[in-house]
Amino acid sequence: MKIAYLDCFSGIAGDMFLAALIDAQLITAQLLSEKLSQLGLGPISVRTERVMRQGIAATHLRFESDFHSHAHRHWSEIRTLVEKSSLTPAEKARAIAIFSALAQAEAKIHSIAIDDVHFHELGALDSICDIVGAAVAIESLQIDQWYASKINLGSGMIETAHGRLPVPAPATLELLKDFPVYSSGIETELTTPTGAALLKYLSPEFAMPPARWHQIGYGAGTKDLPQPNVLRVLVGESVTDFEQDETVVIETEIDDMNPELFPYVQQKLFDHGAKSVSAHTILMKKGRPGLLVRVLCDAAVVDKLCEILFRETTTLGAIYYSVKRKKLARKIIEVQTPYGQVRVKLGMLGSEIINIAPEYEDCKRLAEERGVALKEIYRAATEAASRSA
Repeated sequence: MKIAYLDCFSGIAGDMFLAALIDAQLITAQLLSEKLSQLGLGPISVRTERVMRQGIAATHLRFESDFHSHAHRHWSEIRTLVEKSSLTPAEKARAIAIFSALAQAEAKIHSIAIDDVHFHELGALDSICDIVGAAVAIESLQIDQWYASKINLGSGMIETAHGRLPVPAPATLELLKDFPVYSSGIETELTTPTGAALLKYLSPEFAMPPARWHQIGYGAGTKDLPQPNVLRVLVGESVTDFEQDETVVIETEIDDMNPELFPYVQQKLFDHGAKSVSAHTILMKKGRPGLLVRVLCDAAVVDKLCEILFRETTTLGAIYYSVKRKKLARKIIEVQTPYGQVRVKLGMLGSEIINIAPEYEDCKRLAEERGVALKEIYRAATEAASRSA
């Protein structure tokens, strides 16, 4: 199973997260530049440089653009900006979920409705690029499980558009409720609201897991501190036989909806972050046949997926609850078949391959291009994966 560990000994910020991934050669500045330029704000370039932070070589990142942003942006304005962009549906869903976590924190702190939230520093171009870039990176990496260290928050006071505030900023602290945090005594902001929102979205386990780390990167902050001002990112594979994580189940019962609508609802749920969507025939009150719709998702997208269920189905309510999952470690390989390349997902128990699952979209595309039965593409891909494993 592909896993990642965020070492937050000097906190975390959005630009440090992206810089660390670039430093580890997990994503490229060119990819981020291309994706961020799809926001409709004109060309945006991601520039990197090698720097030293207390003896550690790291990558520092900055954004360059001709766009001049105004100081204040409402949550609805940012959401519309992302929704109208040319990003993929999955990238949009991740970006909106991260920004939504920030908006919810700000709404609670200032005791206002979420649609009335307006961002100051967070409305600036850099912060929009941080969050959208992080969404693109997270989608690209397809990490099965995120882990993190305890989070160093910093201390002291900072100047903001709201005035002089304590460190951690109220939004940061709200986002990191129930997370293990500390301060090493350095009087500066180490964990920013953007960094806190990323952690909230990723919902990592706070432990160093048994793993083989293949890629390590260091993302530099701007300030020169008494300790290395870097975020360390490790990516590799778990060495345990089974992996466990937590996910959320959303369930609703429906007995008065045209069943032809369900495939559309299902795809829309997938587009906005659902991991699994299924429908089960049940017998409801007065003997009426109905559907039990079950959705698996991350906690960060529960509200969005419930909204889709309310808007697109006839249900009046849904329940949700957290569950634990046991999973086989997963590995994705590319195999060459007589019809073309196919990605194949392997289910691993230690070093033993338990399941082989060719990617449906790859097989479908080749079947249509070559005029071959879909099951034949599946057979060829499975055999190729068995030989190469």
